Amino acid sequence: MSEAQSGASVAELFTIMRRLLAPDGCPWDRAQSPETLRPFVIEEAFEVVEAIDAGSEPQLREELGDLLLQIVFLTEMSASFGPDDVVRGICDKMIRRHPHVFGDGDASTPAEVLESWEAIKAREQGKRDRGALDGVPVALPALARAVALGKKARKINLDWEDARGVRAKIDEELAELDAAPDPAAEAEELGDLLFAIASWARHRGHDPEAALRGTLNRFSGRVGEMERAARADGVALSELSPEEIDARFVAAKRAQTPE
Repeated sequence: MSEAQSGASVAELFTIMRRLLAPDGCPWDRAQSPETLRPFVIEEAFEVVEAIDAGSEPQLREELGDLLLQIVFLTEMSASFGPDDVVRGICDKMIRRHPHVFGDGDASTPAEVLESWEAIKAREQGKRDRGALDGVPVALPALARAVALGKKARKINLDWEDARGVRAKIDEELAELDAAPDPAAEAEELGDLLFAIASWARHRGHDPEAALRGTLNRFSGRVGEMERAARADGVALSELSPEEIDARFVAAKRAQTPE
């Protein structure tokens, strides 16, 4: 930050939202519900991720504001809790789970901090009837959920020893995909293959969600370059032969990643 800030201005956003939700407030805002806001929460969260990937602090600042708006919106809709409950809840959790900072705990490395966090979390949830894979949101993107579930499965020894074992599993799943007798079986085997690939990425220290996002960004950029070049030549991509499309794609790739 360019200067120290206390965060006190967040209260103004709650005041604005209360005005919008008042009986004489905004008809659109008053018509919303947690269910109708769900897609906006997801969209804004991914726009924050996009800003992080772009390395743009102005964009990140704006997108964080948009995401914060969704948090404030949902909080003000609730009849059972308010902003102080939300903030106090997370403050208490952060203090409890950082005893090496706020208490007499001992953790001097990131790995030790994570181990301590998980141990405290397990104690807090000990009274609940929780399964080994509980706690991973179903609404996560599938690749991200696959990684999160794989990490939890590893704690009960339901995992491969190393990436080599997962790589063999990928070959096995590819063979089963090739041998699938019908579309339903193909879909099931495809899911198994994608899960295996996500597991391989986890073992190798990669984020498959970020890796695929990078590939899609590069692909979109190359197609955009092809379209610009085609317009300059006075043609449309849809009018070109497969061979011409391949040649233009290679040219766009070279333009995007010059040697």
